[in-house]
Amino acid sequence: MRIITVILLLILWVSAVAGGYLYGQSVPFSEQWPLFEALRTTSAIIFAVVGAWLAIVYPERLRLSLNPPNEGGQAKSQNNIGILLSPAVNSTVILCIVLLVGVSAPLLKRADIAHTYITECRGLSYSLLVALTLWQAWTVILTLVPADLILSRANQENRRREVLDGLRKTSVKEK
Repeated sequence: MRIITVILLLILWVSAVAGGYLYGQSVPFSEQWPLFEALRTTSAIIFAVVGAWLAIVYPERLRLSLNPPNEGGQAKSQNNIGILLSPAVNSTVILCIVLLVGVSAPLLKRADIAHTYITECRGLSYSLLVALTLWQAWTVILTLVPADLILSRANQENRRREVLDGLRKTSVKEK
């Protein structure tokens, strides 16, 4: 089931990027750039929020979620760290690409070859915008993972506490 979902998402992503290339050829870069700026802002916000959230929560509560007792310890902790940091890493890469587009676009506008292939350049630029936007949307979804890890760990702790409380009550009644 998971492989089918991945294949379908990949097909949708490729279709959206191809559609961005085809339909983006008629969209001038001056109309595309505000969308790149919005993407840059979103990436910066997600990077900051995820970083701040990890810095605030990690020392206190997240340490328990990342390294639960008697459940694989170090290996599980390293795996969860990668999962938790992936939104920040994704946003950083997206941010870098958008910054590079911002720096290179004025230079490319002055290049003769860009004027020769202006339609294709617009299409490539717009398809890049579509690809980065979809990647950023996925990254936004990934920001929910830390909250889910903490919630699962809290639920496990509550169940464990309930079991221990039940055992204590049983042992007190037996005495």
